[in-house]
Amino acid sequence: MARLPSPDDLLILLTVARLGRFNAVAESLGTTHTTISRRILALDRQLGGRTLERSPHGWELTELGASAVAAAEAIEETLGSLAGTIGQERDALSGMVRISTSDGFGAEFVAPALVRLQQRHPLLNIEMLSATRKVSRNRSGVDLEVVVGGTDVSNAQTIFLTNYYLRLYASPAYAARHGLPETPDGVGQHGFVSYVESALQVAELGHRSSQLPAPKSSFQATSIFAQVEAVRRGAGIGLLPNFMVARDSGFVPVLPHDFERQLPIWAVARPESMRSARVQAVIAALKEEVAARQDLLAA
Repeated sequence: MARLPSPDDLLILLTVARLGRFNAVAESLGTTHTTISRRILALDRQLGGRTLERSPHGWELTELGASAVAAAEAIEETLGSLAGTIGQERDALSGMVRISTSDGFGAEFVAPALVRLQQRHPLLNIEMLSATRKVSRNRSGVDLEVVVGGTDVSNAQTIFLTNYYLRLYASPAYAARHGLPETPDGVGQHGFVSYVESALQVAELGHRSSQLPAPKSSFQATSIFAQVEAVRRGAGIGLLPNFMVARDSGFVPVLPHDFERQLPIWAVARPESMRSARVQAVIAALKEEVAARQDLLAA
């Protein structure tokens, strides 16, 4: 009878699926890159195929790897239930829930919602991963994804959360020094702050898809927080989420009647994740948060 794969190796694969890079996994588990690589190779030999393949964004699961991670998640769930039983701690919600979300919306809306949920359920553990990207093909390693823009999935459930606006902003000092454009064509005479196009997975967030003219100069960053700070300090005109800057006196609207882009935000989960009380509670908390702050999203 064939020997079953090591549960420890399966859990290591699960951590790789969540973090994407061996170095990050080694740091998380208190071991070395070489050890992680050796354990994954041992698991591949035991399963008879590759569980991971390289991508520009780190390691991605193969079809075999996705099946192995599903088994690892079941092991982790069982161990979590056992820990709760041993500790004789009772709570309506306990264990771990993992959410992937874009960083701006995650900080402004997801984090406050999850903090309140955890305060109501102290045995609930949360991991929030920041990633501005399309819906993952396999969605392994996370229970719920919060994504911006279109969703094209056939094997997952999508839940609409809210819309928000991308608008053009500059700092008052930049406006005083350089003036502001009076038409969209005039944006080309200014510096422009936006995402790094070569690393951007959600095209709607970038300058290239905005149909605005090529800028005089550009400041591109993968972090929306870096973009906000660059605009604040006068790097140029930025394409920014309204909920992050609309009520901040450090920003002035640019072409407020001539340019804006409305984008949806969705929660996406696999059918098996939707059966989890923890995931259902997270979705309810997110809906509660956006409903209570629609005035900011519509500002």
